[in-house]
Amino acid sequence: MPLPPARWGLVVPVKHLPLAKTRLRPYDDDVRRALALAMACDVVVAAAACPLVVGVLVVTSDADAARALARLGARTAPDDPDDGLNAALEHGAELLRADDADLGVAALAADLPALRPGDLAAALGALGTGRGVVADHLGTGTTLLAAAPGSVLRAGYGPGSFSRHLSGGAVDLPAAAGLRLDVDTPEDLAAALRLGVGPRTAAVAAGLP
Repeated sequence: MPLPPARWGLVVPVKHLPLAKTRLRPYDDDVRRALALAMACDVVVAAAACPLVVGVLVVTSDADAARALARLGARTAPDDPDDGLNAALEHGAELLRADDADLGVAALAADLPALRPGDLAAALGALGTGRGVVADHLGTGTTLLAAAPGSVLRAGYGPGSFSRHLSGGAVDLPAAAGLRLDVDTPEDLAAALRLGVGPRTAAVAAGLP
């Protein structure tokens, strides 16, 4: 008899909004902050709608982001380690498993506005045991790092993180475009809009020149 699919908790890291998306030029600071928050909101909503996901934890020390994402049903926690992205993700994974030791845990980027629940379900469902990773659209970064129940996340983000995660034993997971297209530049945003983005990102983008 086949085993039931794993239940997953997701960690979504969100930077202080004034520091987010600095490569989204020529947009001004207010627009970049609005885009960063809108994308994070759309990611949280899509992730929560994934049938394999039982909870979404946002790790952020930005009070505005925490309030907005909590209103969408996410659990929020401050970045208590305050020691970079990898420490924040490990902290989030520990918090999730403190409540349920049998969860699979996954780190999901907050800048995937074209993400769809089915994209996430397909990637997570493809991982039976161990760790899996999804490359960004450039093939060098990581948009999803997943650790099945009983496995440790071992986040290794930074330049070249995709190959680093593979070298550390993670398997390359199948992924639709919406799960790979992280938005860092205006060109990335245009590509995401062509794929179709969530309503909050679409509303901000509609006001762009």
